[in-house]
Amino acid sequence: METKQTYDKPLPKLTALNRPFWDGTLRGELRTQRCRSCEKHWYPIEPRCPKCLSDQYDWAVLSGRGTVLSFVVFHQVYDARFKDAVPYNVALVELEEDVRMFSNIVGIADDLIHVGMPVQVEFHPATSEVAIPRFRPWGASSAALT
Repeated sequence: METKQTYDKPLPKLTALNRPFWDGTLRGELRTQRCRSCEKHWYPIEPRCPKCLSDQYDWAVLSGRGTVLSFVVFHQVYDARFKDAVPYNVALVELEEDVRMFSNIVGIADDLIHVGMPVQVEFHPATSEVAIPRFRPWGASSAALT
């Protein structure tokens, strides 16, 4: 008998505005909006460019590579749906395209995460419509971690 794995943590509400982002994650693409006027990439998802306020944009596939700017490790349960995950990290990652995103760092012990660590996105399926982007150390220093 096939068992269906359920994802019991909060999920995004899919909308017309954010669907291209989540459709991209299912294809293994990290995508952000890119302004047609000033070419700025932005995240989180908004209907207008935060730089020039244009509402004309495309969705661009990013490299998925970035750097840890900051992080915290949670040891306390603030939401019962995360009780089995404690301790877990939440990191602020700056992507090569000058976009910042909060996510988790995977594939490394929490006490080895550090500011300046190079990371690469990977996608963790949650449902048939959502894959969660998470980041893994990459580059020469990550070979011993995986």
